[in-house]
Amino acid sequence: MAAGATASARIAWRPTEAIAEHAQVTRLMRACGIETLGELRERSRDAEWFWPAVVDDLDLRFERRWQRVLELPDGPPWPRWFAGSRLNLADACLDRWADEDPERVALSWLPEGGSSARLTYAELASTADGVAEALSALGIGEGDTVGIFMPLAPETAATLYGCWKLGAIAVPIFSGFGPDAVARRLADAEARVLVTADSFTRRGIVVAMKQIADKALASAPLVEHVLVHRRERHAGLPWTEARDLDWDLAVGPGAPRRTASLAPDHPALLIYTSGSTGKPKGAVLTHAGLLVNVAKDAAYHLDLGPDDRLLWVTDIGWIMGAWEIVAAGARGAAVCLLEGAPATPPDRLWRAVAQERISILGVSPSLIRGLAATSAGPGAGDDLSSLRILGATGEPWDPDSYLWLLDEVGSGRCPIINISGGSEVGGCFLAPTPIEELEPCSLGGPALGMDVAVYREDGTPAGPGEVGELVCRAPWPGMTKGLWRDEARFIETYWSRFPGVWVHGDWASYDERGQWFLHGRSDDTLNIAGQRIGPAEAEAALTALPGVSEAAAVAVPHPVKGQAMWCFAVPAAGAELDAGELADAVALALGKPFRPERVLVVPDLPRTRSQKILRRVVRAIACGSDPGDLSSLENPGALEAVAEAVRGP
Repeated sequence: MAAGATASARIAWRPTEAIAEHAQVTRLMRACGIETLGELRERSRDAEWFWPAVVDDLDLRFERRWQRVLELPDGPPWPRWFAGSRLNLADACLDRWADEDPERVALSWLPEGGSSARLTYAELASTADGVAEALSALGIGEGDTVGIFMPLAPETAATLYGCWKLGAIAVPIFSGFGPDAVARRLADAEARVLVTADSFTRRGIVVAMKQIADKALASAPLVEHVLVHRRERHAGLPWTEARDLDWDLAVGPGAPRRTASLAPDHPALLIYTSGSTGKPKGAVLTHAGLLVNVAKDAAYHLDLGPDDRLLWVTDIGWIMGAWEIVAAGARGAAVCLLEGAPATPPDRLWRAVAQERISILGVSPSLIRGLAATSAGPGAGDDLSSLRILGATGEPWDPDSYLWLLDEVGSGRCPIINISGGSEVGGCFLAPTPIEELEPCSLGGPALGMDVAVYREDGTPAGPGEVGELVCRAPWPGMTKGLWRDEARFIETYWSRFPGVWVHGDWASYDERGQWFLHGRSDDTLNIAGQRIGPAEAEAALTALPGVSEAAAVAVPHPVKGQAMWCFAVPAAGAELDAGELADAVALALGKPFRPERVLVVPDLPRTRSQKILRRVVRAIACGSDPGDLSSLENPGALEAVAEAVRGP
């Protein structure tokens, strides 16, 4: 029986003996005298034991070892990790390999419709040294913020490392943002330098990044210099001589530069995540936190080792953009940066996997739903034999798409490591390992080192099968160091509901076998006549129908029930949908009390660049309220389409 074959409908993945034997989490367990994964998860909540064990097992480079693993003088929201140590992400993830194995491949780059490139660790380190030299010449040093409005390119990775070498704080900005969204982040971060590109191509359309940046700078007056990577050398590119610098002139192959020795809690990354209000939240991730947390997740959950090639479909403005670069560097592996749209043309992702011999591929459920709906799976000529791990994050799965990925892409031999965390987490709250059995759509269990639980509304732990708030009862190294310039919002958002407990804003549950599942954001949850249901369950019932490509379920006010369910369905190509039949299908799957009050057929749904559907925006349009922050929206035309459907004929 193949590793992914099922003897029971409840089990989607069973590891082979060979996979279990060679997994890195197995090595850790043996080194620590631990016999079962359950025992490891339980013991990993002992921070004083677990995190030093991770550093030692993965041989993570600290310039000076810590005196104390964890201190809590100001309580759980303000932990102090690895006190007394010194380190630098650039040293641990780049300089180390440039010294020890300079010709090892560090990254490959696949732009849309262009030629590919590969860089060794020596070449990437030389470019990063050049970036550090250029930024230093502009007056950037420890604690200064540098905006990075770039596509996913080698220069982007070099800029991250160049910032870290100086002790500067990198501020990655989503490459699909418009001027207002870019300006808000640059202004809030108080960035003095912006690194951008003249343009890049997505879905065959040229995105004029430099022109967007120029408009943004009118509302970000603190930016003094713009370092521009001129990729196309178009004539007539707008240029401000006193401010703009040509990358090719400012950044040469740098002479080896001394990398700054930093305290463990020195900020490395200021990454913005959208909230339900108009102002994005700036998560502050540290050098020690990113190194240890990301390396742990990559090694023990995704089984990433030095011989692997990692590709995660993402953007530098999302946490997974920096995550994949740090993960590969921490393990001495290679990262593949896929620039542009992953499904333009439809087989692009599979060709990338075959060309670069990708062994670990990360995707979003929405991307897979879209590919499955258009039958854009691997073809007979696509050699995906290099794949051994499938990663996923961003939102809950529906069973059909999950199993399509497992069988059509992984051929039943690659586990789906479905992880959940966030920008402010700096890693995962929930994550399986390759050595455990997995049910469809499962996240396995608590990520190693995470003391997570499911709470009821009254703060008591929920039992098996109960949907409740996903919480974390103890701090972890990757946790954001507050919110940028807004400590009060940090406490209010994450720590105010239950004393000493982080509330993440996700609905979760676990079953009697200990398998964990997500049910959407907690503010997306539907409460129909006192009965709770996650939107993902209604959406799964709709997308299981052959004519439905995607769906969103939201709660709207109801005078009797308190809330009613409205569903929005996107038809597959050529399909005609009947709203009554769709509502019947949801009622059949979930029970008559959960029959949607309205089902609206729309051509598209608002989504982010990573293809995550923005339910809060759909709900706001349905309710006629303010949708809040729209800066992460990729397809603004979907807003009017949803509004028109709500208005009706």
